[in-house]
Amino acid sequence: MLDTLKKHNAKATFFLEGQYVKSRPAFAKRMAVEGHELGNHSYSHPNFTTIGPAAIRSEIQKTQDIVKQVTGVEPKLLRPPYGMADLQVSDIAAEFGMPMILWTGGSRDWESKNEEAIKKQTLAVAKQGSIVLMHDWVKQTVDSMPSLIKTLQNKGYHLVTVSELIKDQKLEPGDIFPVPEGWEK
Repeated sequence: MLDTLKKHNAKATFFLEGQYVKSRPAFAKRMAVEGHELGNHSYSHPNFTTIGPAAIRSEIQKTQDIVKQVTGVEPKLLRPPYGMADLQVSDIAAEFGMPMILWTGGSRDWESKNEEAIKKQTLAVAKQGSIVLMHDWVKQTVDSMPSLIKTLQNKGYHLVTVSELIKDQKLEPGDIFPVPEGWEK
């Protein structure tokens, strides 16, 4: 994935689980060195809406610590596992000074694990300002990226980090973006 992004001069935001940064530090280091954004996606991927506040804080802090230790970068954005958040999660994200980032559309790569399906779904949800959820642990996603990036760039899209994309949103710590359907600010 990193080779493909580099070849096409594209940037991405990687929401990292601390456990994987610990076990594969070279990847996280390379992401940072090559100008990709690093976000916090918990340490071990529990549903934050089903665990207590101390456990949520621990998950976030352990990931902040390992990412900073390995890369020198402190994540500024939080993606709660499964996109699950509630007021307690929002309050804790605010304690860490982090807005929460979800997605506008997903590739459904984790479900299909099929290159053509991933391409078709990604192109269907890619629009100006989109945040498309993809997983670099899905081999078919990695394999589809050269073709996907080329197609998107030929359509005039630029792949940028989430922070670049949301810079005009004026998000405060604890805010969630995009706001899920049925939520009120």
